Amino acid sequence: MSERTPARQDSARSAPVRRDSAQPASERQDSTRPAPERQGPAQPDPAPQEDFTGRMLQVLNDACLGHLCSVGHRAGLFDVMAGLPAASSARIAGEAGLDERYVREWLGGMTVGGVVAYTPEDGCYRLPPEHAAVLSRAAGPDNVAAFMQYLAMMGDVEDEVLAAFRDGGGVPYSAFPHFQDVQAEETARVYDAALTGTIVPLVPGLTGRLRSGIDALDIGTGRGHAVNLLARAFPGSRFVGADISGAGIAAARAEAARWGLANARFEVADTAELTGSYDLITAFDVIHDLARPARTLAAVAGALRDDGVFLMGDIAASSELSENIGHPLGPTLYALSVFYCMTVSLAEGGAGLGTAWGRQTALRMLREAGFGDVVTREVPGDILNVYYVARKDGSGRERGGTGE
Repeated sequence: MSERTPARQDSARSAPVRRDSAQPASERQDSTRPAPERQGPAQPDPAPQEDFTGRMLQVLNDACLGHLCSVGHRAGLFDVMAGLPAASSARIAGEAGLDERYVREWLGGMTVGGVVAYTPEDGCYRLPPEHAAVLSRAAGPDNVAAFMQYLAMMGDVEDEVLAAFRDGGGVPYSAFPHFQDVQAEETARVYDAALTGTIVPLVPGLTGRLRSGIDALDIGTGRGHAVNLLARAFPGSRFVGADISGAGIAAARAEAARWGLANARFEVADTAELTGSYDLITAFDVIHDLARPARTLAAVAGALRDDGVFLMGDIAASSELSENIGHPLGPTLYALSVFYCMTVSLAEGGAGLGTAWGRQTALRMLREAGFGDVVTREVPGDILNVYYVARKDGSGRERGGTGE
């Protein structure tokens, strides 16, 4: 562009546009005529405006309630209340080992938010069992309160994300010191409840192969809990976990040592540069975060043995925005993308796929990486995850279903 611009400027100077009376009067602008008035914004309809205002106020209230739920989870208050009858704030605080004044104010928020039942006659608070079933640690993978911890994590980096909105780029992984803590807690609940008994059987015949003994690799392993669970359940197989986080790998090795596992090892490694060959490679909720996801998928295909299988768990969403309208976690997925998944990838000059990269994009990228046989599977009741069973050829092809 810079080389051609002067030529255009010279041409313009050599052929000036005539603005005299030779121009037809109908085409000349009357300088005395006022310019057309610019249209202002459309006036809102009062009824929908009032409805939307109410919705936004509810969003504000729910966001604040979510932060309070995060505190309740981290402080153990939901666990304490789940085991108590109706009790005073003093008793709840005493059982939890917390300051009564803070607990009382927290209980106020829980009460007006409809989470905790309150009887003014005796000043006692009760966590209904139906609420405890989704808020206490005993809820396992159904614990929604633990998920609320992401709200504080997003708030921690709001200034950095705002700067990226203005300047481009992203927020690096190092800006999220608590992310692995929160994610490890979230995924551990799922893995403890479902990894060996539900997720592994999504691949027909995989349980038997693991019992017989195969070589397996988990990429983006984080703290390695999934690898350690598999290594403990299938002592005849050999497992490797790889991640770029030195702290995560250290935690994975420590857990393996505590469990006395001789068939699990962990490496700090770039998932786009895999070495060795494997019968099974897994990637749980990691591919869309990567700076170079296409290179990683190609590396996975290259590291799989001829009869190997790639089991990829990722977010159950569509690549088409319109198809995500009505998704039960839609706003959450896009918020997590803006505040973590997309931005950490962009910080490395990466693809920035985002949390809602979707099935269509995932299937296309798997095909482009060399996987000719890809089947999607879901776990009944799991609204967050979809699993891709991918092979490099068509052997053992099976479509649909939940696996055996």
